Amino acid sequence: MSIRVLIADDHAVVRDGLSLVLSQLDGFDVVGEAATGDEAVKQAVILRPDVVLMDVQMPGLDGVEATRRITDQVPSVAVLMLSMYSDEAAAVGAMRAGARGYLLKGAGHADVAAALHAVVAGQAIFGEGVADVLLAQIGTAGPTRDYPFPRLSEREREVLDLLVDGRRTNEIAAALFVSPKTVSNQLTSIYGKLGVTDRTQAVLLAREQGLPFR
Repeated sequence: MSIRVLIADDHAVVRDGLSLVLSQLDGFDVVGEAATGDEAVKQAVILRPDVVLMDVQMPGLDGVEATRRITDQVPSVAVLMLSMYSDEAAAVGAMRAGARGYLLKGAGHADVAAALHAVVAGQAIFGEGVADVLLAQIGTAGPTRDYPFPRLSEREREVLDLLVDGRRTNEIAAALFVSPKTVSNQLTSIYGKLGVTDRTQAVLLAREQGLPFR
């Protein structure tokens, strides 16, 4: 049976190109397309494809958060990230969100096809350049300890860590490949969960608990 693919990318020319490539390869059936992260989640829930080929940067809901929601709502659907950049934060964030693979957009047609087969089979796959980034992250990781604010989601923890590290809203958005509005919404949620009213109080409380971990 053909592998059913949902393509999520905010550029129509990229969606058309990927759809054309997959239509020329045996064993793939493009069942839908999405131009935003929100559309990708909705289409994944409705269509239940075997795999979503997901862009990292999209308007509104970014690809990482869309992946998180898809893996929560339809865990049987595999997600393969596709990005222009081998960025450490994006790659690690995507894996934490539940993506099974991460490729760069310069990957060849055969590499994309092989990666789609691999993630549908339950394997993890990383394109050239991405594996080195993830291995470097693992190699520099020190001893871990329990996060002091268990009510925070994984993404909220990333936002709080960057906030404590002195990043402004726009800088956090750039680091996590999301919009400043998304970061502002996440900060509001963080303040509520921490029982504080603003950035200064959140930073002081987090630093008292030893954040960011080093």
